[in-house]
Parts: sequence; C-alpha cells; structure tokens
Amino acid sequence: MIEVVPVTDKRTFNEFLQLPFKLYSKDSLWVPPLLKDIKDQFAPENPFFKHAQIASFIAKSGGKTVGRITAIHNEAHIDFSREKAGFFGFFDCVDEISAALPLIEKARQWLKQKGMVVLRGPMNFSSNEEWGSLIEGFDESPMIMMPYNFPYYKDLFENCGLTKAKDLFAYIIDIPDKLPEKTYRVASIAEKHGVKVRPLNIKAFDEEMATFKSIYNSAWGKNWGFIPMTDEEIDHMAEKLKPIIIPDLTLIAECDGEAAGFMMLLPDFNFALKKLNGRLFPFGIFKALWYSRRIKDLRILLLGVKEKYRRRGVDAFMFIEGLKTIKKLGYKRAEFSWILEDNYPVQKIIGMAGGRLYKKYRIYEIEI
Repeated sequence: MIEVVPVTDKRTFNEFLQLPFKLYSKDSLWVPPLLKDIKDQFAPENPFFKHAQIASFIAKSGGKTVGRITAIHNEAHIDFSREKAGFFGFFDCVDEISAALPLIEKARQWLKQKGMVVLRGPMNFSSNEEWGSLIEGFDESPMIMMPYNFPYYKDLFENCGLTKAKDLFAYIIDIPDKLPEKTYRVASIAEKHGVKVRPLNIKAFDEEMATFKSIYNSAWGKNWGFIPMTDEEIDHMAEKLKPIIIPDLTLIAECDGEAAGFMMLLPDFNFALKKLNGRLFPFGIFKALWYSRRIKDLRILLLGVKEKYRRRGVDAFMFIEGLKTIKKLGYKRAEFSWILEDNYPVQKIIGMAGGRLYKKYRIYEIEI
C-alpha cells in the first residue's frame, strides 16, 4: 500500500529533501544539490511565494519514502498567460507506477481546488529555474542548473497519462580556435549599426542588474512557457549567482547607450558539487575551491536580444567576444541550454557556431 503524506513539518520536509540522495546514491551521473540552496528555495522569504503557493507530498511504502512531488499554483503565470495551468516539480520516485500515480493524482487534486484545468511539469518552481525531465542524453552529468533523472521517468509519466507539451534541447560545442566565417560576417552587421559589447561591471552590480531587467521581458517575453520574474525575484536570483559569475563571461551589448542584449556564461560548478554530497560546510568549501580550478565546461545560461535589435548580428557579436575570454581562461566546452524545440532562429545560430544537439528534456501535461 502506498500512503501519500503532505509535507507539513520538519520531519516530513527532511524526508522530502533526503529522498534523491537515497534514490541516486549509486548513480555516478547525478549531481547532489546543496541542501542549503534547496532549503532557501522553499523558505518563506523566497520572493516567488509573493505570487505563488505550493503543496509538497511524499509517498511512503512500508515505512520508507519512495516518492515526492510539489504542486505549484503560480498566479504570475495565470495573469501573464491567461491560462489556468498549474505545475508540478521536485518529482522523484522509485520505478513503480503504484508510487508515481498517487503523487500525480494528489498534485492534480490540489490544483483542481485552485481552479486549474491543466497540470504541467516538471519545473522547480518555474521556467526560470530547473525545468523539464531528461529523455535523451544519459551518458553525461548535467551542467549547472540543469535537471537530471532516471531514464524510467519517461515511462512513469506516460503511464500516469501525461503527454508531451514541449521539448527542450541542450547543445554542446567544443571550443574552437575560431568561429565559422559566417559568424564574423553576421557580427559585422552589428558593428556597422554601432553595437558595442562590454563585460559586466561587478563593482556596479546593482546597476548592471537594472540593465538586465531592461532586456529581460523584451528578450524572453514571447517564449513558450515564459513566466515573468518580479524585480525582487531577479535580485534574489542575482544574489545567488553573484559569487560564481565571471564578469568577463557576462556580456552586455549596447547601441547608442541603450542595452540591446545580454549573455551570461557560467562555469559548470556541478563538477565541484559532485564531490560535496550536498554539504558545503564544514570542509566542503575547500573541496569546492580545489575542484573549481579544474572546471573545463561552461553553460550559456542566458542569451537574449531585445526584439528591435534582432537580426542585426548582436548575438553573433557576443559569441565572438565571449570566445576571446573562453579561450584565455582555458575552457574546453560550452553548453547552450535550454532551447525550445521550435526556436529555429536560435538553433540556426547555434548550428552556425558548431553546436550539436546532445540532450533533450520534456515538459509533460495532463488535463485536470
């Protein structure tokens, strides 16, 4: 018998937190998250909760926790998309439909009470964070802030009645000595229009985040699944990323004094996290510092160009400037992720730069 228990106290929350560490303990590709980061994500102080409510559940069998899920009611999504969609995230489960199905059903029931008509996920908590379930590319560990799961999750979701809503792609590129000639020709268009690219000024971090905010909605607002972030949420995210940002790998494109585009590349700190088993203290920080020196991969976390500056070579120009620093710092590979399966213009740019598709993630949905 499977019993689904709401997460309402310290004990059940700890079981919720610890389940992935038990499930993936023998999986060499899984990257343990920092427990402190997950606790902070669920803390009431997270500005996400100013416009969202959640309910978390664990599935138990024979006294053991065998699954977990979080149902998410995001009013920001409803207001922006005019769609009564609820979400689920933080899904982990043993390979048993008898455990997965009641978790999905519990999330559906909770969201039905909120008036939702569609359940979609996984996402932790929104499309601005970890999003999707890995369906292809199980031969490498995920890069920073990208999800990972067992291959059997696909069958679990489908057997629970969930169907594909959208796929997300991740591309990988071996850092070349030089980008294809076409990239430079396209970038020259931006230069002719007076576009300049500069690194982020970490000493004026708050002002630079204001620049990012000015680009954010215009650059990403029409993407499928886009959920606007409030200024508080952007500030919250920025403070978390600030310690690992490399200013020369965070580029801002400007034209006539106006911000036109933004690109952020992050070192793949998952390489270090794999050694910490979820705990930075008391001694994990020394391991993190040691292993961080050996990181050779990057993830292009953010790449956006204001709509009025698109098709002017701004993105190609940022690639070229970014490559100079990447080579100087000795990185070997870069991941472009995530990219919507039908975002053909961006896929074309990545292909032009030499990227190859190497991982796929799926967003599922089911009527409530």
